[in-house]
Amino acid sequence: MVAPFSRTTPPPPPPPPRPGVPGGRRRPAPAAVMLCSSLLTSLLLLYCLTDRCGSLRLPAASAAATSDAQQGAAAVAQGGGGGGGGVPLESLRRKRLLQKWTTAGAGAGAKRHAAARFGARPVYYHHYGPLKLGGDSGWVAPVPVPVPEEANLLLPPRLDGAVPPRWRSSGSPGAGPLSPLGDGTKRLPQALIIGVKKGGTRALLEFLRVHPDIRAVGAEPHFFDRHYDNGAEWYRELMPKTLEGQITMEKTPSYFVTREAPARISAMSRDTKLIVVVRDPVTRAISDYTQTLSKKPDIPSFESLTFKNRTTGLIDTSWSAIQIGIYAKHLDNWLQYFPMGQILFVSGERLITDPAGELGRVQDFLGLKRIITDKHFYFNQTKGFPCLKKAEGSSKPHCLGKTKGRTHPNINPEVVQRLRDFYRPFNMKFYQMTGRIFGWDD
Repeated sequence: MVAPFSRTTPPPPPPPPRPGVPGGRRRPAPAAVMLCSSLLTSLLLLYCLTDRCGSLRLPAASAAATSDAQQGAAAVAQGGGGGGGGVPLESLRRKRLLQKWTTAGAGAGAKRHAAARFGARPVYYHHYGPLKLGGDSGWVAPVPVPVPEEANLLLPPRLDGAVPPRWRSSGSPGAGPLSPLGDGTKRLPQALIIGVKKGGTRALLEFLRVHPDIRAVGAEPHFFDRHYDNGAEWYRELMPKTLEGQITMEKTPSYFVTREAPARISAMSRDTKLIVVVRDPVTRAISDYTQTLSKKPDIPSFESLTFKNRTTGLIDTSWSAIQIGIYAKHLDNWLQYFPMGQILFVSGERLITDPAGELGRVQDFLGLKRIITDKHFYFNQTKGFPCLKKAEGSSKPHCLGKTKGRTHPNINPEVVQRLRDFYRPFNMKFYQMTGRIFGWDD
């Protein structure tokens, strides 16, 4: 049997050519050629739009294209990038997209967010919330900002697929643990009302709390005189949460006469601003006695507590009501740790007669805008001191409680004059130290 296609068997002849077609092949139709050409053009366009042709040269077909090419060439010359002499389309597209996004009604937060995403090469991408920039730049974009979908095309996703946590540390001195954005952070106070007892510290604190940039503790913490051993974290937890730009405050009048307080506060922060409300020391001593009398009705008389020996007229400076009013002595201790420029003395008398004026000085001292003005106060004839028309967080008028503005007992005028003579040299020294005459000896 002879194998197929053997030498003895000739191969089968080819099929006859079709009439009108050279070589027997079909000529492609014009419609098919156009379809293929359109498909190739579409693929090329899609290739460029997905940043696959960043190294292609821009055609100088229009003025806009020529301008972009010049910008790209300048960018390559400055940054040393590029390659092949081409214009970096990706950088131009990013710049245009950024300009379009940040000028299309976006807020300041969105603009900062966009600048961080496109200009500083962030570690976190997409629009989860805050972004962590390279280096020590810290967190940016404090609120989540929507990002256009086309912007996401320019940035790769997180490699681990995780969403960056919406937490941050304020970076401020004394800032506590991380807290959710918008909730604020508990910070150690940047300003303290350190004295004096019965000088008007409660009134000053209540007035200051009207200011939107001041957050204060209501109760007196007594950290630097009674609870220092509890530690800074215990103290921080007593503070209200504050946002960036707000000031944390507290008031404890006994700090001014506590010998250890200046060193302890300086150890917390040498930049702490200190406020002292001072009052005529004689009137202050009587008010102090009145408060004690309301709690302990059986205490000795004011006159018997004032003198060590009534016959000789020797003043008992160990009695706290008398000792607190020697302001110059206490101020000497504070000036060993703080410059005079960090201590503001508020007149307790002017806080009654001109509350807006004294509050203006305090706001200036704290670096705040003068928001608390005359319109916030009205004078209460019954109590004899000003009250707030609207207290913090309320739309109703607010006066200090019943414990404020007590009626003083009648004190022997001779005792009062003896006290004035005693305080006069200390007052004069205090005027010289502070550069302000309070007028207690007129």
